[in-house]
Amino acid sequence: MPRDATGTDVAGPEPGPRLTAEVRWRGDTAVVTVTGELDRDSQALLHTVLTEVLDRRPERVVVDCALLTFCDSTGLNLLLTTRLEATAAGSRLELAALRPPVDRVFDVTGVVAVFTVHAELPAELAEGEHS
Repeated sequence: MPRDATGTDVAGPEPGPRLTAEVRWRGDTAVVTVTGELDRDSQALLHTVLTEVLDRRPERVVVDCALLTFCDSTGLNLLLTTRLEATAAGSRLELAALRPPVDRVFDVTGVVAVFTVHAELPAELAEGEHS
């Protein structure tokens, strides 16, 4: 089931979630699809979702960033910390489909070098069970 976080800086006539995170499973792999803006105000949601996923001891976690439109240093730190937690738990945290604005942040900071990054979500992970 998707979860959402509503931040304080919602633009537009109809406030809605600034960040959503949906988990689906394909065997021992969790795919976490992140939509919206990952920043200081919204990162707690993704932290909760990733913690719940790691508690299930997946072989790997792939964060699908195709719909992630923004990521600040707080989001980078969350993903770096989660990567370390995944490694400690015997899992792998990978990223997929970084959009240009997000990819640029990862590239400029050098963070991209510590992750396995897929140009797009691997085809074998495109569908799976939602949880």
